[in-house]
Parts: sequence; C-alpha cells; structure tokens
Amino acid sequence: MSVPFTSLIGAKDLARLSSPAWRIFDCRFKLGEPMFGREAYASGHIPGAFFLDLEDDLSGPVTGRNGRHPLPTAELLAQKLGGLGVGEQTQVVAYDDVGGMFAARLWWLLRWLGHDRVAVLDGGLQAWTSSGQPLNRDRPEPSATAFICRPRHSMKVDADYVLHHLGGTEMQVIDARAPDRFRGENETLDPVGGHIPGAINRFFKDNLGPDGCFKQASELQEDFGRMLKGGNASNAILQCGSGVTACHNLLAMKVAGLDGARLYAGSWSEWCADPTRPVATGPA
Repeated sequence: MSVPFTSLIGAKDLARLSSPAWRIFDCRFKLGEPMFGREAYASGHIPGAFFLDLEDDLSGPVTGRNGRHPLPTAELLAQKLGGLGVGEQTQVVAYDDVGGMFAARLWWLLRWLGHDRVAVLDGGLQAWTSSGQPLNRDRPEPSATAFICRPRHSMKVDADYVLHHLGGTEMQVIDARAPDRFRGENETLDPVGGHIPGAINRFFKDNLGPDGCFKQASELQEDFGRMLKGGNASNAILQCGSGVTACHNLLAMKVAGLDGARLYAGSWSEWCADPTRPVATGPA
C-alpha cells in the first residue's frame, strides 16, 4: 500500500497516482453567492470529483450564537462521507480555487473524525489546469461504504476554554483573518469589529507563495515559530471569522511539522455574539 498523503498533494502526483478507490472533493465556495460552488462544479471539475458545499455539507445549523459556520455533527458528517465512498483506507483529496481556503476545512474535519488519509491539492484547481490536466462535467456515481467515526475531541476548544485561559502563558490565540478585520476595521461579515484579547494575527494568505501554492515547510516553520516564540505548538489556538480559514493555518502548521495546535471552531463570529466577552481593537 502506498504511503498516504496527509497534508498536501501536488497536481502532478494527483494525476499520476489517483485511482478509482480515491475520493476527490470539490470544495469551491464564495461568501454571499450560495450557488457559486455548485455552478462552478457543474461547469467543469477534476474527473471523478464529488462536490461538498461549505454550508450544506461541512457546517452545522446556525443558531445566531454559535458562529457563522459551526461544526457539523460528527456522526452526520461521517454518514455523508461514507455514503460517498470514504472508508477507512480511502485516500481523500480536497480542492478549491482559492489556495485551499475552503478545502482545508474538509481536511481538518476528516482528521477530526479520525481519518488521516486526506490532503489538499496544492495550488488548487489552477495548479491542476496549468499542468495540462483536464476537467469534465461528469457526475460520478457514489458507492457507499462504512466510515468509521473516531472523533478526536482534543483537536478543538470552545469559547469557555478560550475565555478561561485569556492572559495565561499556556495559550496563544492565532487569528487567520485579514489584518484590517483583525484590527476592527472594515468589518462587513460580523456585527462587532475587533479580535480576541491577546490574539496575534496570521493572515492565512501569508501561507502561500506567489504561485498560489503553500510556501516551503522551512519558511512556514520559521513564520509560526516566531509567533509561538519557541513555545509548544499545542499551546496554539487557531481561529478566524467562522472556523474556516483557521484550518488553513492548521494545515500550514502541519506542513511545517508543528503538530498539536487546536481549533476554536466558533471563532470571532461566535465570540462577538456574546456581549459579555471582551473585545480588543487595533494591532496585536
């Protein structure tokens, strides 16, 4: 059995190694355009790929206090993935067209469910097409299998955990949003601008090079090492606006060999929904 891909996979490797036993998922999405991903998939996708929607498939119900993209129920997601043919030994590949912004969400979710054989297509759909690989419009027929769900609840924390550890040395919150939103400026997605007190900013797009692919592991290790100040990666709590782009930073840390960081899935959209939680503005 070949060595599984557990972080990134290049377009050439995907074209050369993928088999009918693999499962490829198109995760394209655009905020404010709910049909964008489905329409993009229908117009052309990587051969054999299935489509998963961020809000319908990779998120749970929104209550108004649990963030804009709360985690789905582990059992329901496992049932859905099993229905699409993801079994214990299945190699999964996720891709989008924005540098892994949404594909990384599926990558993290599968790992949370106990499935490590999952990778993000480095450079996304652009890398695939620029390497001369085809797209098609065929919709594959799923063959259901049993997905064994083994949730790793230690991979995430909740708002109470973050609140309890504010100001402590055992937690470093890293926010993946754009710098202006982190400072509390130009906020258009959430009702309150700012960031969690004590958080530092690592815009997820800084994980990518000019070619849209992830930077080298050594460069990512240096970047995140500076933020952790030589500390243990397990002290890092990753968040963003709604628990999506934070997964991009978690993937970058995995590429860098920095394991153990955890996700605050509710992120800023959940945090700011409770007016009793403290808010900071300006630079870190």
